[in-house]
Amino acid sequence: MKKNISAALLLAAALMVSSCGGDKKDAAKSEEKPQVKVETAKLQSIPQTETYSATVESDVKNNISPNAPLRIEKIYVDVGDVVRKGQVLVQLDASNLRQNKLQVENMKLQLENVKTEFNRTNALFQVGGASQAEYDNAKLALDNARMQLNVFETQYRQLVQNTQLTAPISGVVTARNYDNGDMYGAQPILTIEQTNPVKLLVNISETYYKQMKKGMPVDITLDAYPGENFYGRVTTVYPSVDVATHTFPVEVTINNSSQRVRPGMYARATVNFGDKQHVVVPDAAVVKQIGAGDRFVYVYKNGKVSYNKVELGQHIGDLYEILSGVENGDQVVVAGQARLANGREVEIIK
Repeated sequence: MKKNISAALLLAAALMVSSCGGDKKDAAKSEEKPQVKVETAKLQSIPQTETYSATVESDVKNNISPNAPLRIEKIYVDVGDVVRKGQVLVQLDASNLRQNKLQVENMKLQLENVKTEFNRTNALFQVGGASQAEYDNAKLALDNARMQLNVFETQYRQLVQNTQLTAPISGVVTARNYDNGDMYGAQPILTIEQTNPVKLLVNISETYYKQMKKGMPVDITLDAYPGENFYGRVTTVYPSVDVATHTFPVEVTINNSSQRVRPGMYARATVNFGDKQHVVVPDAAVVKQIGAGDRFVYVYKNGKVSYNKVELGQHIGDLYEILSGVENGDQVVVAGQARLANGREVEIIK
């Protein structure tokens, strides 16, 4: 019995010694400095670019409509057709035109008769065979006949223009809203767009107003052509800033001789506002704060790290542009951030 009690006491003592040794090891382990890797933040020349979304627009857009509600006899083109300036596109009901043409012809015949009568009266007047009143009346009748013919001819030309609709520009038919035989209503019969060049309208922050100049190059990508780059130039800088958005419109023109870029395509325009010297750090140094959108970098100095909030610029390859929060020459932690806290002592490893 005594032997069993002695064995139990020895086992308990051994367990206590073992437990105390484990606690000491855990304490020693908790006091170990976290091991981190650091790299040096440095200045680098960074192109100051901004990318804007926009939709491709035609340079010129014309809606083809008559100035009176007439029936459409014939539409000669369809959507997608290329047309040239002056080409006849639509023939409208010409019944009024034909009637007016007959009136013009009749007026011409009447003018010839009045002119013949005036010439006869004038000849008699020259030899004293007609009075001044007779001459004046004949001259007045001639002037009136000429004036009436001019009025009818003007009306006829207007009717011709309104019954034969022609293309005011060279371009592409992008909309057709009627069929042959329809009565013209509110919508235009056709829409023609000039597709070379095409343009983008982008809204630029007012902070760049002084830097935006006519003729600046613009890099363009299109969702319709992934992986391809297109190029344009600033052709118009609008002179006023929107008070609500604090932006101003800029028009970018794209040469489209290949006709690959079409109105309505979704585009992204990238503008370079020049280079600036900014600090860059490896992207591995940037830590996102849990539950917030803020970004931080651990900066090492005198054996400790500080938790610095940073404002990020562009992500360039494996580097981040830092607008604030890190200075040139600072050593930033790029590995081992998981065990760090603000002000904690660390050990640097290679």
